[in-house]
Amino acid sequence: MGDANTYAGTMPVRAEHRIDAHALLAWMQANVPGFEGPLSIDQFKGGQSNPTYRLRTPSRNYVLRRKPPGVLLKGAHAIEREARVMQALAQVGYPVPRVHGLCTDESVLGSWFFVMDMVEGRIFWDASFCDVPREDRAQYMNAMNATLAALHRVDYQAIGLSDYGRPGGYIKRQIDRWTRQYLDDELTGRHPSMDKLIEWLPAHLPDTESVALTHGDFRADNMIFHPTEPRVLAVLDWELSTLGDPLADFAYHAMMFRMPPDILGGIAGLDLQAAGLPDESAYVQAYCERTERTRIPNLDFYIVFNMFRFAAILHGIKGRVLRGTAANGNAEDMGNRFARVADIAWSQVTSL
Repeated sequence: MGDANTYAGTMPVRAEHRIDAHALLAWMQANVPGFEGPLSIDQFKGGQSNPTYRLRTPSRNYVLRRKPPGVLLKGAHAIEREARVMQALAQVGYPVPRVHGLCTDESVLGSWFFVMDMVEGRIFWDASFCDVPREDRAQYMNAMNATLAALHRVDYQAIGLSDYGRPGGYIKRQIDRWTRQYLDDELTGRHPSMDKLIEWLPAHLPDTESVALTHGDFRADNMIFHPTEPRVLAVLDWELSTLGDPLADFAYHAMMFRMPPDILGGIAGLDLQAAGLPDESAYVQAYCERTERTRIPNLDFYIVFNMFRFAAILHGIKGRVLRGTAANGNAEDMGNRFARVADIAWSQVTSL
């Protein structure tokens, strides 16, 4: 999440995430058209929630995502939803990897998993796009903006996702869900800013909300860009996708303007003009134009809500570290950022 040295690339499969290569080979031969072994397996360093693996063969590479082993919170690690939404979006040409199959037979690898194509391209670990020339960076930002706006314009009913979530009441349900997960995880502990947010958010809910297919974790490092062009080839990590409020989804993405570089690859504190990047106001306006809006009412509320939600996710990561079920070797560092994010969120409230 914002550190290429820490999260980019692959590593040998962690001991607690080892999988039966022979069982996987047999499943691939039976379920993936055109698959030919032999097969080698390594693990991506990134991925805080679901262990993710690169599957190499002589002719092509694949990616496998699975639920982690151990005791899981109810509703978490829904890899079956990831597979379903990507298969649906592929029908309308939205940039997602091709999904080859979902396995819900735990006897194969010990937990549910799915296999998709590995899309070759560039991943940027922060939204400053500092690895490309200054004059190109705004185009990369523009590509992200356009890709998210395109998602929110997808007719989710036409692609078979009318039952992918409950239309309406999304924000309240999300606040309730993450509050419940936070409070239920007594092992991880409480934090004053988080407790204040739990009181403040329900009292300041927007009067109305629209409904669209939402990603839930739309940020630079969850996209694969063309190797040399400012073009998104694939959007990854759909675990938190649902039918929800597109403005909340956009606000999560726009949090990058208010987060420091070491959290979510944020760009807060940067001289945006010097870096060749748009400011928050211009970025919001570009999204509004693409989605035929004049403005985003309650943008500050939506950003606070998303900071709260992200803090709750970090709280869950910290809990998985304590339980020994974390999917990522650097999960401890991420979990330890929980309190900082909660404090940043509450500072947004006090500055209103």
